[in-house]
Amino acid sequence: MSNTNTIFGWVLASGIVALGLNSVSDKLFASEVEEFGYVIEAPEEGAAADSGPDFATLLANGSAAAGEAVFAKCTACHTIEQGGANGIGPNLYGVLGTGIGEHAPGFAYSSALADKGGTWDYAAMDAWLASPRAFANGTKMSFAGLSSAEDRANVVLYMREYGGGPALPEPVAAVDVEGELDGAGEGPGQTEGAPADSNEAAGAMGAEQPVPEDAAATNTGSPN
Repeated sequence: MSNTNTIFGWVLASGIVALGLNSVSDKLFASEVEEFGYVIEAPEEGAAADSGPDFATLLANGSAAAGEAVFAKCTACHTIEQGGANGIGPNLYGVLGTGIGEHAPGFAYSSALADKGGTWDYAAMDAWLASPRAFANGTKMSFAGLSSAEDRANVVLYMREYGGGPALPEPVAAVDVEGELDGAGEGPGQTEGAPADSNEAAGAMGAEQPVPEDAAATNTGSPN
């Protein structure tokens, strides 16, 4: 009986010690670990902007033929031939340059697009193709958009083949070196009115410095 009591006592004592150690460890580590896991910072969707050429430059160097291949994504909802029927989306023949939400009579445009105002110029069409929902929040068009600016330019050029459109915008011009020249014969870095070469500069300097009389007298003889 005494052995049983001794064993029971040791078991009870061990349990008390273990409970005490657990309580101490909780107090030690609770202050050190406040949060679990880690945070990954990610840029917001759409934060990255196109860093390539401006849209007018892409239009100037784009291809309507390449745009036809990209426009294949649109044919599930749109026709583009003259006289084509409206489908899920309106017929797009001659849409460039027309009023936004007014191009296809009888088509039930969303109020978000019908109330947008403005015209389908190249800047508006670029923004629309990039993200229809960002351009007109509430539009019925579910297409996510074309992330490639080159694809958008090519599609616009293809659409322009069907019904035309406004004159293409002028690309942002590169620096015109000739336009920086200030007068004929002056090159970059040359000061206005400065002599063109070293001989002319030397002549100009000689003309500005009078020769001393004693030096002139000394140099009257023939060269050796």
